[in-house]
Amino acid sequence: MVSAIILLNVEYAELNTIAEQLASEEGVAEVYSVAGKYDLFAHVRAASNDALARLVTERVARMKGIRNCETMIAFRVYSPKQLDAAFALGED
Repeated sequence: MVSAIILLNVEYAELNTIAEQLASEEGVAEVYSVAGKYDLFAHVRAASNDALARLVTERVARMKGIRNCETMIAFRVYSPKQLDAAFALGED
């Protein structure tokens, strides 16, 4: 499983529409409206790098109203469950 974060700049008039479209795409776990350099943050999961590439280039980047996007592939994913398990090692 490949996890990635997509940071997007969008046309402000299309922000809600794009956020809803992104959230409905297969592989998109969450979409956040954020403050700062980017307008939207999407957390995605795909079965492979090829599947991630198709999601980003064939579906996300082609959405009307997206000015640009930056994709960051995660090397490792740390979740609260994984962290709790790691800190519990060696406990009786």
